[in-house]
Amino acid sequence: MADWISIVAGLAVLTLGAELLIRGAAALARRFGISELLIGLTLVGFGTSTPELVASLQAAVMESPGVAVGNVVGSNIANILLILGIAALIKPIPVDPRSFRRDSAAVLLATILLISVSLTGEFGRLSGALFLGALAFYIAFAYATERASPAEAEAVRHEEGAAALRGPKSPLLDILFAIGGLALLMIGGRLLVIGAINVATAHGVSETIIGLTIVAVGTSLPELATSVLAAMRGKGALAIGNVLGSNIYNALGILGVTALVHPIPAPPEILRFDNWVMLAATLVMIALALARNAIGRRAGAALLGGYIVYLVWLGVAAT
Repeated sequence: MADWISIVAGLAVLTLGAELLIRGAAALARRFGISELLIGLTLVGFGTSTPELVASLQAAVMESPGVAVGNVVGSNIANILLILGIAALIKPIPVDPRSFRRDSAAVLLATILLISVSLTGEFGRLSGALFLGALAFYIAFAYATERASPAEAEAVRHEEGAAALRGPKSPLLDILFAIGGLALLMIGGRLLVIGAINVATAHGVSETIIGLTIVAVGTSLPELATSVLAAMRGKGALAIGNVLGSNIYNALGILGVTALVHPIPAPPEILRFDNWVMLAATLVMIALALARNAIGRRAGAALLGGYIVYLVWLGVAAT
């Protein structure tokens, strides 16, 4: 029971820490004159992915590669099948072909890069630097193309940046929010990872499966909340943009930072199965979106059904 309390408490503290961090960071960015477009491209995507980042870093330092890598792969699978599926069931999601082609291509390339590096058996410092370089290139390219285009994509990024959680009106409080958020993320990440490892040990389940499920879904709660609220408000572009951006940050940013700080081996279970589920989910999402320039309720139901099948398969594999 204590381990489950640790997991729940860790998730709660992680979520609060992420909110405080993004409030403070976004407010400070505005004070320095950074545009809402750039805030939407960087801080919003980074903010919703900070729980995954901290959890993977903590797991890597604690020599638990199954949780560290499983968290990233599991989060990317959950983002597409679970979160996008639920959002599309709430309200069909329109797709802007121009921006979707660019961002979905980036997600697909990031996924292929992740799988290719994992096949070498390790996420080392060189691959971590490669991931972070690729992420920096994507952000610069997306910023340049959206600044040059008055189309919907730029409007969406501006809206993301403008909607980023507002911080306090005092610069000192902005800094305290950001520092306090980081501290809570560290505490929450440690509680979550320790609880997850103990639960896996106590129940004879591999740490990789715990990372792919409990940790991955738990750390994806900010993405779930953002996408569901966007769908309910009829802002489907924000919902799908949130999923695409999060998957790019997860694959390139989180694994990049984690590998740079503490190289980790690629778990064999993920190499055999989960990598390919992630790739298949990415391809299915792209095909569904481009077929009709929208992801409708039927497609949402298919995505959600796919996630349920995936969880059942993991459950069977764990027995």
